[in-house]
Amino acid sequence: MKKFLAIYTGTPEAMARWDDLPETEKASRQKLGIEGWHAWADKHKSAIVEMGGPLGRTKRIGKDGITDIRNAMTAYTLVTAESHQDAANMFIAHPHFTIFPGEGIELMECMPIPSL
Repeated sequence: MKKFLAIYTGTPEAMARWDDLPETEKASRQKLGIEGWHAWADKHKSAIVEMGGPLGRTKRIGKDGITDIRNAMTAYTLVTAESHQDAANMFIAHPHFTIFPGEGIELMECMPIPSL
């Protein structure tokens, strides 16, 4: 089995659209979204290595020092699957972008560190 890192993405514009929803609709979608997320996790529990969670503010560290930056990453999950496509199939119609204001999920294989 291979490991895959799923990065949930969203933009400030998508969040602003969410914030503009009437409170009753937001509450309803919040409930449906949490239920949907738990159902997704239960369905794929044998493949989930780490459920992950929301991501906070970002700092970039480089040869020029440390800077505060923004990116579209909002959360992460680590899963296992036989192939990249099998892992991707787990996230079709995920509540992150079907109910919540997320815009997509980026999925990459976690490659082994090369030996010497």
